[in-house]
Amino acid sequence: MKIKEKIAGFTIGVINSLLGSGGGMITVPYLKSKGLEQQSAQATSTAVILPLSIVSTLFYLKQGSFSLSDAFIYIPAGIVGAIIGGLTLKKIPSKMLKYVFSAFMLWAGIRMIIK
Repeated sequence: MKIKEKIAGFTIGVINSLLGSGGGMITVPYLKSKGLEQQSAQATSTAVILPLSIVSTLFYLKQGSFSLSDAFIYIPAGIVGAIIGGLTLKKIPSKMLKYVFSAFMLWAGIRMIIK
């Protein structure tokens, strides 16, 4: 593994842990810069983020930073959304997906600044 990949992985892990799975906003552009198409970058990002999120969750749970009961109320609908997203990803043109991803990142950033 090259040093660039190690640095990218470290950065993605830190950002993901600090921002609640926000590592995708770094992972997707990084993977695209490595030549992956938009759909592959987003799918690979999810595969990268999953184990990082599990590790972060275990640390936060051990520290008492959240309640599992608060999290569980979102999981069933989240699973349904994940299934629909997974089935839909390949059907969305790469260019449109890029714009949707960019618009969502912009909206999320603006919303965080305002609130």
